[in-house]
Amino acid sequence: MPNRVEEEDRVVRIGAVKSRIVSAGYFWSDGGAAMGILPRAIWERNVEVDEKHRIRMDFNLLLLDTGKKVFLVDTGLGNRISEKEKKIFKASEFTLVDNLEEVGYSREDIDGVIMTHLHFDHAGGVISDFGNGDELTFPNAIHYIQEVEWTTVRHPDELNASAYQFDHQLRLLEESEQFRLVNGDVNLTPEIRLILAGGHSNGFQVVRVESGEEIAYYGGDIFPQKEHLRPSVTSAYEVDRTRSFRYKRMILDELRPVRGLLFLAHDKDVKSVRIDEQFPW
Repeated sequence: MPNRVEEEDRVVRIGAVKSRIVSAGYFWSDGGAAMGILPRAIWERNVEVDEKHRIRMDFNLLLLDTGKKVFLVDTGLGNRISEKEKKIFKASEFTLVDNLEEVGYSREDIDGVIMTHLHFDHAGGVISDFGNGDELTFPNAIHYIQEVEWTTVRHPDELNASAYQFDHQLRLLEESEQFRLVNGDVNLTPEIRLILAGGHSNGFQVVRVESGEEIAYYGGDIFPQKEHLRPSVTSAYEVDRTRSFRYKRMILDELRPVRGLLFLAHDKDVKSVRIDEQFPW
């Protein structure tokens, strides 16, 4: 298993790009659903489980500062969940804005928010209530979303309906028009590329960063925790497990020869790992 690379309060240089993990808090999710095909007898040895067989899932959001633009990847659960949802998910306070300020960025400083997908636990922080009613958490940011994901959330089928909350989480974004729909793979900057992977959701995208001789990926929910580093281990939430497997394998194969960096979206302890030639998968 690759070693832990950086604590979440540390800047990691990807060439000229400054990156860091910023916490948006955590919630607790059903362990079996999160681990998918991996037997509980295996994962429970290394993962804390509560009395309801839930595991802690941290919101490890990626901040990318190119020197010209500042991007944030995903937004966490947000601060507008109901009391019922708080009990179901044993959710922490929404700490994203405070944690950004602690490392020198205000919510007005964010130029772009990259949405890996629009499931409720990733898009919940798009809108916040700071005491004066609902408003965009990042008022100056353009939100980058795959068009197929937007179509899914606007018109979800029975398979997808429970994962999205458009009116609650995204209606204000639609009205503000501070979003851009992208189709497939696209370069946001010379260093940052969005790649339509699908698999976890119809419009799931991963973020690839390349600068100098460094390459890094934010794999979102196809690489949520260290237990998911094995390509065959996917959650029960995938809409296309084969596609998720294929993109996991592709990312690992690209990172291995260059000792590239992989950020983990939900791990409590391991925020990023180096993938090198000794990597076992």
